[in-house]
Amino acid sequence: MPIAPRYSAQEIEKKWYDYWMENNYFHSVPNDKEPYTIVIPPPNVTGILHMGHMLNNTIQDVLVRRARLRGYNACWVPGTDHASIATEAKVVAKLKAEGINKADLTRSEFLEHAWAWTEEYGGSILDQLKKLGASCDWERTKFTLDDDMSESVISSFVDLYNKGLIYRGYRMVNWDPEAQTTLSDEEVNHVEQQGQLFFLKYKIEDSDDTLTIATTRPETIFGDTAICINPDDARFSHLKGKKAIVPLVGRAIPIIEDDYVDVEFGTGCLKVTPAHDENDKMLGDKHKLEVIDIFNADASLNENGLHYEGKDRFVVRKEIIKELEEKDILIKTETHLNKVGTSERTGAVIEPRLSDQWFLKMEELVKPAIKAVLETGEIKLFPKKFENTYRHWMENIRDWNISRQLWWGQQIPAYFYGNGKEDFVVAQNSEDALLLAKEKTGNPDLKATDLKQDEDALDTWFSSWLWPMSVFDGIRDPENEEFNYYYPTNDLVTGPDILFFWVARMIIAGYEYTGKRPFENVYLTGLVRDKQRRKMSKSLGNSPDALGLINEYGADGVRVGLLLSASAGNDLMFDEDLCKQGKGFINKIWNAYRLIEGWEIDENIAQPESSRIGLEWFEAKFDATLAEIEDHFEKYRISDALMATYKLVWDDFCSWLLEIVKPDYGAPMDRKTFDGVIKALENNLRILHPFVPFASEEIWQQITSRTPENALIVSSWPEMKKPDTAIIAEFDTASQVISGVRTIRKEKNISFKDQLELFVNNTENFKGRFDTVIKRLGNISTMEETTESIEGALSFRVKANEYFIPLKGAIDVEAEIEKIKEELKYTQGFIKSVEKKLANSRFVDNAPEQVVAMERQKQADAQAKITALETRLNSLK
Repeated sequence: MPIAPRYSAQEIEKKWYDYWMENNYFHSVPNDKEPYTIVIPPPNVTGILHMGHMLNNTIQDVLVRRARLRGYNACWVPGTDHASIATEAKVVAKLKAEGINKADLTRSEFLEHAWAWTEEYGGSILDQLKKLGASCDWERTKFTLDDDMSESVISSFVDLYNKGLIYRGYRMVNWDPEAQTTLSDEEVNHVEQQGQLFFLKYKIEDSDDTLTIATTRPETIFGDTAICINPDDARFSHLKGKKAIVPLVGRAIPIIEDDYVDVEFGTGCLKVTPAHDENDKMLGDKHKLEVIDIFNADASLNENGLHYEGKDRFVVRKEIIKELEEKDILIKTETHLNKVGTSERTGAVIEPRLSDQWFLKMEELVKPAIKAVLETGEIKLFPKKFENTYRHWMENIRDWNISRQLWWGQQIPAYFYGNGKEDFVVAQNSEDALLLAKEKTGNPDLKATDLKQDEDALDTWFSSWLWPMSVFDGIRDPENEEFNYYYPTNDLVTGPDILFFWVARMIIAGYEYTGKRPFENVYLTGLVRDKQRRKMSKSLGNSPDALGLINEYGADGVRVGLLLSASAGNDLMFDEDLCKQGKGFINKIWNAYRLIEGWEIDENIAQPESSRIGLEWFEAKFDATLAEIEDHFEKYRISDALMATYKLVWDDFCSWLLEIVKPDYGAPMDRKTFDGVIKALENNLRILHPFVPFASEEIWQQITSRTPENALIVSSWPEMKKPDTAIIAEFDTASQVISGVRTIRKEKNISFKDQLELFVNNTENFKGRFDTVIKRLGNISTMEETTESIEGALSFRVKANEYFIPLKGAIDVEAEIEKIKEELKYTQGFIKSVEKKLANSRFVDNAPEQVVAMERQKQADAQAKITALETRLNSLK
C-alpha cells in the first residue's frame, strides 16, 4: 500500500504503542541475557506531566530502547511516590472544601479519604508518559505505599533501630507551619530577604538603667529567658550578675555571659529565646535557662503570647511594633539583609521548634557512599562537576530527621506502653510489639490495648531511598531471583536538585543493605527554563502544556526538540520552536521514504558508477558517525548523540545520498542501488529508534512485511566497523566542488538544465573517485584538468585546487556585460563621493578618527571592486 502523503503523528503513535504493548516488548523477566535496568525517579502521585518529566523520561527511554536494540534484557521499572506532604495537603484542602476538618477525623477515617483521592487522581502521570512513548515495564509498576513496599520500609526502620542507628531525641527542628510537620535540613531553602532590625529597650531590674538589643523578630520577646553579653565586652561589665525585665511581659530574666555573642553585631546584647532558635537552644542548655514555647503548630501565638494569643506571627510582628513604639520601647528600626528558611514543599517560612523526633545517625552510614563516588569511582556522576556538590553535602552531613507529623505515609513502628518517653518498643507489627513489650516490662499480662503506636509517619525520602532494592523485593527477600538478576541497576536519570535528597541516600542504603552500589551511572539533567532563563512554574505561567505539545508536534517531535538542547547538567532553555524543529525532522525522514518508495525498479539495468561510489561513501560515513554516537552515549552526551544522528540523516542521507542515487525524472532505478539505499535507511532507522521510536517503527514496518519478532523495537543495533576515512575525506572535497558549481549557477541564474564545463588546476590532491558524482549533481558535461587560468571563466577554490567554469555559451554574454557595466558605473560614482569627502580638509581634520578611517576603508573596498569588475568585463569581451 502506498505511503501516506502526510505523517499523522497521533494516529501512528497510538497504533505502534498499542502494538508494542500487545506484543509485551516492554516486559522483562530474568533470562540468560545480560540485564540493563533503570528505575524511574517516581513522580509524586499528585503530579501531572510537566517539561521536567518530559525531559527526564525521554532520556530514560532513549537509554532503554538503545539497550534493548543492543541485545540487553532491558527493564525499566515505573512507579509513583506517595509524597506525604504534598498529597496530605491536597486531601486536607479537598476535605476543607467539603466542610470537613482533618482534626475531626480519626487516622483511619482520614486515610480512607486519602486512598480514595489517590485512586481517583493519582498515577495519571504514568498514563501520560505512555503518550511520550515511555517503554516502561508497566507490569512492574510500583507505588511507595504498596503493602510490600511499606513492609520493606518498616523492616528497614526496625533493622536500623536494632543496630543503634535510629534514636528518638528532643531537638530543635525545622517546622513547616502550613503543612504542620517537621522537615529535614535539606528540605529547607534559605532565601535572602530584605528585612528589618528592631532596636528594643529593656529595663534593668531594681534600676533606672536600660540596655538595648537588636532583633529581627520582636514577636518572640514573649519567649525570652535571658539576655547574653560577651564577657570581654567592657561596655556591659556593669550588668554582670543583674537581671533585665522583658518588655510587655514584665518577667525578670538573667543577664548571662558567653563568648558566643558577636560584639560587632547589633548592639552587642543578645536576647535568648531557647524555644525558637537553634543557637539560643544551645545557650539555654549550657546556662540551664527556662524554655518558653510561644507558638501553636500553625505559628499563631499561644497563651504565652498574652493579648496576642491566637494571632499569626507575622500579624503580631506588625501589631507589636506599634505597641512597642507607643510605649517608648522601640528606639529605632534599620533595614537588614538576612536569610530566611522556607519550606521546599509549601514555601512557608520555617519556624524552629523543639519537639520529640526520630533521627537516623549518618556519620558512619555515609562513609561507603563517599568512597564509591569520590574515591573509587565505582559510581560515576555525569557531569563530573556535581562531585563537588556531592562532597560538600556528604562531608557535612547531619543526623537525618526521619519523622513527620502526618498521617499519609508509613506509620512509625514504635509502640508506647507507659507514661515515660523511653517506654516504647520498635517492632515490625503490633503482635511483635506486644511480645517485646512483655519481655521488656516483665509483665506477661500486658494487652494489645495497652500499646499505642506513634502517630507520626516516616519521611517520604526514607521510603524512596530503598527504591532500587524494594521494587525487586530486595529488602524483604534479598535472595530472590529477580533482585539478584536486576540489582545493581545500570543507570539513574534524575535532576541535580535531588542529588542529596534521593541519589545520595539511595547510595547510602544500597551499601548498607547489600554492600553493592545501587546503580553505576547517574545522569543529572538540567532544569527546564524558559527563554528568559526563568524556572518553569505554574505561578509564572511560563510552563507549556506538555500533552498539548505532543498533540501539536507529535511525541517524536517533542522528544527531538527537548533533546537537541539538553546537555547533561546544563539547564535547557526551552523554546516551542525546538519542537517545531523536531516535527520538521520527522517530516524530513517521512518524505525521504516517500521518495524512495515511489521509485520504479528495473531488474535489468546496471548500477551507475555514481550510485556505487555514493553508497560506498555513505556506508563509511555511517560507520564514522556510529563511532561518534557510541562515544557520546558512553559519556552520556545524549544531546550530542542525537545531533550526530540528526546530521547523518538530514545532511548525509537525505540531502546527499538520495540526490546522488535518485534516477532521472520518469526513469527506473537499478535493483542493486535500491537495495543499497534500503539497507542504509534501515541502519538509519535503528539508530533513530531510541530518539524517534514511533516514526522509525512506522517506516520500518512500511519497508516490508515484518513479523512481531522482526519489529524495529526488538531488532538489533548496527555493528561497529572501522570507517574508511579516505573516502569520507574525498567526498568532503567533492561536495565542496558541487557546492561551488551550484553557487555559480545561483549567482548567474544558470538553469540546472544547462550543462557546464569544469576545469581543475593543480589536481595533485584530487584522485577523481567522485568525478561521476560531481558531474551528475553539478550537471557537468566535461571535467578536465588544466595548467592555466581560463579567460572568461568564473573560478572557485577547494583546498589546493582551483576550479574554472567558462561562461561563454552558458550565459547571455551581452546581458552579463551590460549588468557589469551598470554595476561598474554605480561603484565609480560611489567612490567619487567618498574621495570628495576625503579631499575636504575640514572633514578630515575635525571628524572623529574612526569616522575618517571608515571612509578610507570604503574607498579601498570600492577600488578593489572596480578592479574586479573591470577584469571580469575584459574577460567577456
